[in-house]
Amino acid sequence: MRYRRADTPGATYFFTLNAADRSGHLLTEHIGALRDSFRIVRRSRPFVLDAIVVLPDHLHLLMTLPREDADFATRIMLIKQGFSRRIPQGERISASRAVKGERGLWQRRYWEHLIRDDADFERHVDYIHFNPVKHGWVQRAAEWPHSSIHRLIREGVIDAAWASVGNADIDARE
Repeated sequence: MRYRRADTPGATYFFTLNAADRSGHLLTEHIGALRDSFRIVRRSRPFVLDAIVVLPDHLHLLMTLPREDADFATRIMLIKQGFSRRIPQGERISASRAVKGERGLWQRRYWEHLIRDDADFERHVDYIHFNPVKHGWVQRAAEWPHSSIHRLIREGVIDAAWASVGNADIDARE
C-alpha cells in the first residue's frame, strides 16, 4: 500500500518534525538558524504559522496554507533544507544518506494531520503549547522560550499561568 498525504488547498495542518538525533539539543542550540529558515520559506511560499513550539529534538507546528495552495510538503522540505544548510557539518551520516547526498540532521519523514474543525484546531494549539511541560522541560508552558504561547499571552487569548504542572485545568482560553 502506498501512503498518501492529505492535500486540501487552504487547509490548516499540524506537523511534528523530529531531529535525527533525538538525544541532542540541535534545534534549540540553533534556534536562530531555524527561525531564519522559516522566515525565508514564508517569503517565497507564504503560509500562516498559527502555533509552534521548538524543543531540543523535535518541533510541532500548525500551518495554514493560502486558499488555492495545498503544497505543504515543499514548505516542510525547504524549512528542513534551509536549516540544514545553516548548520556546520559534523553529524554522523548513514551510508544510505551519504549516497543520496543528504545530511543527517532530520528524520526523513514527519507527522502531518489535517485540522478538521475549530475544536481540533484548539486541541492542537493546546498540545503544542503544553509540550514543554509534558516533556519536563518547564513547570509552566509560559516558561518555555521557543513557543508561540508568548504571542497568545500578549494578545490575551491565554493566561500566563495556563498549563502548569499540577494544574488540572489547562483550558484557560477566554
